[in-house]
Amino acid sequence: MSEKPPYKTQDDKWIAIDDYIAENFLEADPALDAALAASEAAGLPAIQVAPLQGKLLMMLAAAMGARRILEIGTLGGYSTIWLAHGLAEGGRLITLDMNPDYAEVARGNIANAGLADRVEIRVGKALDTLPLLEAEGAGPFDLIFIDADKPSTPDYFDWAVRLARQGSLIVVDNVVREGAILAAQSDNKHVKGLRGFYARAAADPRVTATAIQTVGNKGHDGLAIMLVTAEPD
Repeated sequence: MSEKPPYKTQDDKWIAIDDYIAENFLEADPALDAALAASEAAGLPAIQVAPLQGKLLMMLAAAMGARRILEIGTLGGYSTIWLAHGLAEGGRLITLDMNPDYAEVARGNIANAGLADRVEIRVGKALDTLPLLEAEGAGPFDLIFIDADKPSTPDYFDWAVRLARQGSLIVVDNVVREGAILAAQSDNKHVKGLRGFYARAAADPRVTATAIQTVGNKGHDGLAIMLVTAEPD
């Protein structure tokens, strides 16, 4: 008879599995560890992507040979570093955050990772910065990662499609929120924003989309992944 693991809750089991996968599939990276430590020391909220999800972002970027990546929501630069590791030779990443204190922490973390020459941080409200990127002709971006304020997610999605090309990937984080997205009548602004995103993405003929639920060290959440199937207008 096999010994039953001492898991008190389902969450404990999910976390143990997360840890087991990480032990097998994650390589040590001092720069990423340092980024987490510096972010914690600076008092940033611990809402960055989980390490396994960060590696997924890196692998998606590398698999498609991404030369231009856009990130909406920098925080301390942890996901930025993962994404930048997936850039093709000579590629560039632009990341947006409205908080100058977060951007300063991220700038140090990115420099410590040796990526300052590949990453540009722009500070300001993303919905003000995104039109500027379009006007500059900064795109099209091959991969766009959205992990910022949830009420604005529908608008970020619209801009992501405008700044993409046929074949681009758009990834949106935190799209399950412990199942809160099922609450159709919710007054929670984060839930309303994400449900608005789902409706808008589902109705957009320029993309095909899916989402995966995630469990583990970051709780019960998920990622939405969209492929741009037609050239944006």
